[in-house]
Formats: sequence, structure tokens, C-alpha cells
Amino acid sequence: MSVLRVLRKIVVGLFAIVGGFVVVGFIAAFWLGSLAPERKPVPDRNAVLTLELGQPIKERAQGGAFPFGPFGRATTLRDLVTGLEAAAEDERIKGLVVHVGSGPLGMAYTQEIRDAVKEFRSKGKFAVAFAETFGEAGNGNTHYYLATAFEEIWLQPSGDVNLTGFALEQPFLVDTLTAMGVTAQLDQREEYKGLADTFTKSSMPAPIRENLQRLMDSWLEQVAQGMAERGKFDAAAARGLIDRGPFLAAQAQSAKLVDRLGYWDELTQAIDDRAGEGATWFPLHDYAASLEQPEGVDRIAVVYGLGPVTLVTGGQDALFGPALMESSAVASAIRDAVDDPAIRAIVFRVDSPGGSYVASDTIWREVQRARDLGKPIIVSMGEVAASGGYFVAAPAAKIVAQPATITGSIGVASGKVVFAGLWDILRLHWDGVKAGANADLDSPHRLYTAEGWNRLQGALDRVYTDFTQKVAAGRNLSIDKVRNVAKGQVWSGRDARERGLVDELGGYSVAIRLAREAAKIPPAARVSVEEYPPPESPLERLFEQAMSGGEVRAAEAQRLSTLLRIADWLEPIVAAIGPADGSAAAPRLVAPVQPIGN
Repeated sequence: MSVLRVLRKIVVGLFAIVGGFVVVGFIAAFWLGSLAPERKPVPDRNAVLTLELGQPIKERAQGGAFPFGPFGRATTLRDLVTGLEAAAEDERIKGLVVHVGSGPLGMAYTQEIRDAVKEFRSKGKFAVAFAETFGEAGNGNTHYYLATAFEEIWLQPSGDVNLTGFALEQPFLVDTLTAMGVTAQLDQREEYKGLADTFTKSSMPAPIRENLQRLMDSWLEQVAQGMAERGKFDAAAARGLIDRGPFLAAQAQSAKLVDRLGYWDELTQAIDDRAGEGATWFPLHDYAASLEQPEGVDRIAVVYGLGPVTLVTGGQDALFGPALMESSAVASAIRDAVDDPAIRAIVFRVDSPGGSYVASDTIWREVQRARDLGKPIIVSMGEVAASGGYFVAAPAAKIVAQPATITGSIGVASGKVVFAGLWDILRLHWDGVKAGANADLDSPHRLYTAEGWNRLQGALDRVYTDFTQKVAAGRNLSIDKVRNVAKGQVWSGRDARERGLVDELGGYSVAIRLAREAAKIPPAARVSVEEYPPPESPLERLFEQAMSGGEVRAAEAQRLSTLLRIADWLEPIVAAIGPADGSAAAPRLVAPVQPIGN
């Protein structure tokens, strides 16, 4: 089936489902961008920037088939930071209003935005946070923590401040698995790793409890310190308030957690009065999009390593953009940036809980190669950079993390889950043949032999030794010191810095500064910071290759496979309206479960 026939079948099917006008609108908006509203120019004076946090802030511009929403490019974290940095120096911008209180928001993202807001305010601009409620029927910790960076916090009179602290709960499955006749043959290095314990223990082991309690305590201390920075009470009092939460609106105002109770229309009137005559509200997203990259200047590349680390190419979500840190794609991006003489330095943005050891090692090699060739590479960590996510960062010239970034988890886990007992209960019998003494080594239908278990132990020892040695070399630490902070332990970024696993605390701004310094770019010189490679739409590329008769590469073939599956799903609908065309477990470097309730 040709590419054009597949696409035609998909379009016809979509016409049947949602109607012709919607499909035409999607094609125009997503592929051609013609329906995106024309951006208005930034007001000449008295502009107030606005930001809505009810929707998630993305790490990077969408690079899938649909990089544009109906209203244009989604806001990214780097857009937000660079937009506020520019606005702080822009005389046209008077202040900032952010709608907080709901939507997903991790601790590290919160700190990145807080830093940008505080820098914006340091230039004499006002910043106000408004919430109908902080975490309705749930936890509002991170949104309230963000709000503490603002000059004023407004809360709707009917709202609450659900400031309650952090909790982590995870299942322990051994009794359930045993009742089902399932056996988990897993092991790990070392006692803090925790992945195997989920399947082999009935409760949280003491080392894991100690490690995760330390992480939760670190986060709570950071929130209390942020609350105290407002100058209305100290950190100890803030900690006491958290233990007394949640708060009704009047209670929150009385406790000096919020400054004013009021509705949105009352806030807008107060902001208009403050901004001055002719005040105009302007989305931060559009302001960031209006900023132009300087030309003819030094270039710094930003390479993204997001999601679980895997050898898979094409991603599990190829139609809508990569959901995995694919080793071939990330390694290629780093390699190309290293080999490009126009790129003076690289910021490697890592947000990953880990994954495949071999895939992590592939990316590690390119980071190490950059170091060997003298091309500065600075790692900027997001919400989590643990296990394989830390492995790939180890050789960088510098590592930057937010105080709350989940960091480390230097360890390994592997094994298999065996269903033989379940098959006996179900009276289901597996039989077959093999050629090769160990061909069924990883079979889920039989337990490891003694030799097979010994092989697993050897693999775990090899990976753990390699991991710790590479961290020691990359971070210039003794192997004994690395082993002391390893053992699978997770650290907050703040604690990781104290132990030599992180160099500086901060986000994009700190990473860019360090990249400039490493590349010996003068502080006053302008630089162009750009994604490498630039995001592109795979479907547009697929169209171009199909039209030109060019070779379709493996990544495009994966996306084409996705289109074929969609076409198959739409086949009955197409047929109803008339003919359309007439046609095993490897060693894993994975962090333990992340905290909930933030």
C-alpha cells in the first residue's frame, strides 16, 4: 500500500467520524499551520504578561506529526524561562499574572519557574499569582510553593489551600503473585535500589524507607524555605503551618498564606490600575514566540534526553512525537552537535528515570566523546535524572539540577517473572523444542536453573561495577566515595550536590551560563540557543520523501507503520461509506517509584 493511499484512507475515515470541516481544519492547522491565529504585536507600553498553568508545561516543542495545536505551538519550559528573562529587561512589560492552583506541576519544574519569576521581579517588575483554589479535592503543594515566589497571592473566597506535605505509597506484590502462582526471580544492586523489592517483598524494606523518607523530608524543607522567603514567618513556622493544613480561604489569609481574597474580575481591575493607562494583557507564550534568535553569533545547542532510556527506534508514540529517550536518536544528536564546528557548547537536558543499560551506555559514549574532544557539554536535569538518566550524565563537564530533582539511583536490577504456577492452576501446558543449551534462559514459563541464576548475578555485578566506575571517572570522585552514595540510593538535587553528584543548582539559565563559560564566550556577547536537531514533523518529512521518491528510513518506516495501523482501524468505517482505495529482560537501570501527592 502506498504512502499516499494510507494517508488518503486515514483522511477518508476521519471524514466519516468527525466530519469534513473538522478534518480540513486539522490538516490545515496541524500540517500547514494556516488556521493558527495571527499573533498580535507586543504592546508598545504597559503590557502585563499572563500565563495559565492549568495545562502542563512541555519540556520541548512537539516534534511529532502534530507539532501545532489549534492555537499554535505549545508553551515549553524553556520558552517560559527565556520569555521572562527577556521581559525582565523590556520596558514595555510592567508585570506578570499567573493563574495557578491546578494542573500537573512537579517540584523541579516548580523551582525552575520560581527562579524565573524571582529574577523577573528583581528588575522592578510586579508579579501576582491567582488561584480559585490550590488543589481542589487534592494536594496543592507545588502550586502553592510556586505562588510563594510572587509579590502577591490572590485566592478566590470559596477556595482552599491544600498545603499538606508529601506522601509516597507503592504496592508490594509478592503475596498477590504467590496466590496467582507467579514467581518473580529478580535481583538488584544494592539494598536501596528497590525495583525487585516491589515484586519480592510484602512491605517496604527498612533501607528503602530510610532513603525515600530522606527525599520527602528534603522536599518539605525546600517548600518551607520557599514559604519563609516571603518574609511573613520563618521556616520553622512554615513547617508548622504545613502540618496544620489544609486551610479554608479565610484561614489561609489569617495565617498569612495568601494576601488577598477576591475573584478574577477583581484581580483584573486591580492589575489594570497598577499597570497604568492603556494596560494590555499579553500571553507569555506569544511574547516568547516573538523573540528572535540573533544571527551571526555563537551557537549553543540544546539536546533533549527525555523519558525511559531504550534501544527502540521510532518510539512508542511515533505519530505524536517521541515518548522515549531513544539511544540512537539522542546519541546521533549529540554526535552531530559535537562534530558541528559552529556549535560552541551543548546543553544536554535530561529528564529520565532510566531504562536499558546498553542504550544508556550508547548515549554515555557520545557524552564522553564530547569530553574527550573538548566540546563542552553541560547536563541540565529536569524532574528526574536517575539510574540510566544519571548514567548518561556522568561524563559531562558540569551537571546542573534543581534542589528537588530526583538524582542518582546508581544501581541495577534485572531478572524475570515466571508464570509456571499460574499455568498449573489454569491447567495450561507449555511445551516446545529448543536448539542451544540456554535458548530458554529468559523464558517466563520456567524458573532459572542454578546456572542461569549465576549468569544473572554475573550480569548485575558487571553492570554495577561499570556504572560506579564511570561515575567515579566522570565526576572525579574516588570509587569508595561513589560506592558510598550509590547502592541504588536516590537523592534530592540539593543532597546530590553535597555529595559531588551535581555541580550547581538551577535550571536552564544556570546551564546556559556554564555553557558560555566553558566555551569562553564573553558574558556580554549574544548567543543563539537552539534545539539540535531542530524539531520537525515526521509526516511532513514522510510526504516529502514519498513525493520525491526518496528512501524512507527506519524512523519514518515506524511512523508509516503507525499510519498503517490507524488505516486498518478505520477500514470498516471507510467501507461503510464506499471504497477508498481498493486495498526478553535485559539489565535495567531504573529509578524506584516517584513520590505522589505533589
